Parts: sequence; C-alpha cells; structure tokens
Amino acid sequence: MARVDIKSVRKTYDGANFAVNDVSIKVPDGELVVFVGPSGCGKSTLLRMVAGLEDISEGIIEIDGREVNHVPTRERDIAMVFQDYALYPHKTVWENMAFGLQLRKTPAAEITRRVNDAAGLLRIEHLLGRKPAALSGGQRQRVAIGRAIVRNPKVFLFDEPLSNLDAQLRTEMRAEIKRLHHRLGATIIYVTHDQVEAMTLADKIAILHQGCVQQLGTPAELYARPGNQFVAGFMGSPPMNLLSAHWTTSTLEFGDGHRWSRKTLSPIPWADMTPMVVGVRPEHLMLGELPDAALVGQGLVSMVEPLGAETLITLALGSQQAICRAPAGVLAAIGDSLTVSVLASHLHGFSSDTGLRC
Repeated sequence: MARVDIKSVRKTYDGANFAVNDVSIKVPDGELVVFVGPSGCGKSTLLRMVAGLEDISEGIIEIDGREVNHVPTRERDIAMVFQDYALYPHKTVWENMAFGLQLRKTPAAEITRRVNDAAGLLRIEHLLGRKPAALSGGQRQRVAIGRAIVRNPKVFLFDEPLSNLDAQLRTEMRAEIKRLHHRLGATIIYVTHDQVEAMTLADKIAILHQGCVQQLGTPAELYARPGNQFVAGFMGSPPMNLLSAHWTTSTLEFGDGHRWSRKTLSPIPWADMTPMVVGVRPEHLMLGELPDAALVGQGLVSMVEPLGAETLITLALGSQQAICRAPAGVLAAIGDSLTVSVLASHLHGFSSDTGLRC
C-alpha cells in the first residue's frame, strides 16, 4: 500500500471559479479517509484528480512519494470503484474480475488465484458463473469491489459506491467495506455525501464545502469539536441545533422574548460574546431540570417523531427550533411545554460573523 499527499491542489474550469480551492490532505499508508460534503462541494472532482481522470490546475498530488500530476491513470497503480458498478453485462462475474489482469498479461494461474481469493474474501464464490443481470445491487457492488481487489493496487478509490443501494443494503455493504479494510490494511479514499457513512467507515474525515476543506480529523474529533457552523450542522443525524442568541448575566436570550435561565456559572469562555450562535447536540438537550445544568428553559412541542428506540421532539424556541433526542416512550404532544436542560460541557459557541468556533 501507499500514502497519498494532496498539496495545495486547485481545480478551475473557467479560470475564475474554483471547483477545488487550495486543498491539502495527507492520507497515511493503510488509512481509510473519507471526503464528505454536500453535492457540488468538490469531493468527486478531488477524487478524480487523484485518479488522473481530471487535470490539476494548481498544486501537487503524490502517491507513495511520487508526483503523479502528469502520470496517466493506468500507471498510477490505483483501482477505482464507481457508483454505477461499471460491469461488462456480457461477461460473467469471473470474467469481469479477471479482465483487467488479462489486459496486463498476468499469467493465467495467477489470475485464477487472485480471482478465487477475492471471491472468497467477498463471499461471492457461488456467483462466479453468473452475469451482472442475474445479480442483486449488493452482489454487483461486491463484484465491482472484487475487480478492484484483484489488481492489488497501491490505493483504492471509492466514488459514492453505495448510493444506488437501498437502506438495508447500504448498511450491510458499509460493514463489508469496513471488514475488508481491516483485513486488507489498504489505503482507501472514499467519497460520499452521507455523513453517517463517513462516520461509520472513516479513520479520518475531510469535510468539504464550496471546494474547500472545512475540517479534517477523526469522526470523534469532528463530532465533539466541530470547527465551524457548517461542520456542526453537517455532522450528526439529526445535526447539531444552532441557535442565534445573546448572553446576559442571568439568561441566554433567543429573541422574540424567549430566554433560558443560567443556573450555574460553569466556565464558558465565550459566554460574554454577543450576538453569537450557540450549538447543542439533540442528545445533549435533556428533558427536565437537572441540578448541575448550565441552562434551563422551556420549549413548545411542534413535532414528535417516535423512532422505536428513541423519540425526536422538535421544540419551538420563539422563532427558532431545536430537536431533542429523548428516550423511547416519552409522553409528549404537539403544543405541550417541556422543560429542558443543558450542561456547560455540552455547549458549543460559534461567531455570528465568521461562523468559526469560539
């Protein structure tokens, strides 16, 4: 395997507007790094530049210490798994997996060994004689991954490989990819728009927005300490509640006359900033008045969503809304007034001007 170094890379299509703007990311040997962000953020463009399918306007991309800016895709020793599988419909599973090796004139015995090993790893040995039309979506995706594995490349590139699958298959394939990464010890760059997919798969996540990296870190780091409002509002399902507010000595005021009481003077270094945006995760907005809470207030129930293991309750705070993740079985109805508490350690502050973490 190999490391990938992306150094101050830019991509523009018209000389003015950047699809990727000054991105620098290090992908260590053997790590699974996910590029995640909304549609149009530049994540797939960045992946295609690593693959050699897009030219680089500025910057350098290195694979295993070798600059590959002008190296053809076929000579970069990478394997790519696409969203649409890209299988040959007239070839069997075995032939699809073997085809790339045959083009490279790999000895027949070696091709057979690699295909059989990959099929065993992916548990598709019984499918080797079938053609793609006779496979389910999950089976086709396993074949596409197998075709990449037999190459034994330095780097695997996954471009939203699970987006065509239904929810249950996506969950199964996420587990399959994580298991494969553990067994292969492969260097993987994985692109997705699904932040749950990113959180469950990644060693590290790069969150992109408007062509720029907003934050790079482990899933736990990004979830616990988002660097700006965009990251806070993107990571998490439901995402962090972001509430425009200003502090007084005894209250946190949300506007429209709605305020929560400050119950303790726990250290909150940014609490004197005003106006600002206060963030709190739905699971940290707790029902009832807790004795050690930093904030206690009321909210009117505007939506109740029972999810079996938990219930999501949307509270109206004046003209703003916040979601509370409550235990299953909590009795709440639209129009009820509920008391909620927040601990000081669960509060996040962001600048109203820059959006950056305080």
